[in-house]
Amino acid sequence: MHRPAMKRADRLLALVQILRRHRRPVTARQLAREVEVSERTLYRDIAALGGLGAPIRGEAGIGYQLDPGYDLPPLMFTPDELEALMLGARFVQERGDPALTRAVQDAVAKITTVLPKALRPVFSEAGLFAPLYDENAPERIDFAVVRRAIRDQRKLDIVYVDESGRRSERRIWPLAVGYFQSTRVIVAWCELRGDFRHFRADRVEAHAPCAERYGERRQVLLKRWEETRGRGGTAR
Repeated sequence: MHRPAMKRADRLLALVQILRRHRRPVTARQLAREVEVSERTLYRDIAALGGLGAPIRGEAGIGYQLDPGYDLPPLMFTPDELEALMLGARFVQERGDPALTRAVQDAVAKITTVLPKALRPVFSEAGLFAPLYDENAPERIDFAVVRRAIRDQRKLDIVYVDESGRRSERRIWPLAVGYFQSTRVIVAWCELRGDFRHFRADRVEAHAPCAERYGERRQVLLKRWEETRGRGGTAR
């Protein structure tokens, strides 16, 4: 089914969003394909955005890039974006730790308050849900501590019990948290094993933050983890 052509104002907004999404230059061909216009129309749209003050840099044969720090007026959300945000908020309310649950409730209240009246029902009454059918496995871990360690790129000391009941003390570099149906998993570099491991939160008996930072940047470590996911690396 053919989609109706995007209005020009919506298209200009979409172009800014696409450029904001990419850290590297985006070619005119790719931009034109995403907003479904010809490259000639795309060039006119880029010129129009420049005339409106958007700091877009472009080089022939390389592409266009939005200068860092540029932003649109706040809360110019489409209905699809609002529904996506509410689905994410409901997922966090079901699966997040207490601090995250409070934070998402506050965020929803702030967004609802400043949205245009016509868009408030789209957001608050979105028909998208993320129900949790199984009870979470009991945990002793404070995920606010884990999330802070991830943000600060600091190590954690944990006491871990594997699936065979073996207890071990580990110093880990927490990189990310995976939220599954009935448990949460910490993705980390384990100093004991000298490799990436996935630690089930319900098997962490104790934990304590360290002042010591990672030996490498978190983004570099995450990239390495993604490259090695196919070969295992799970603490059971």
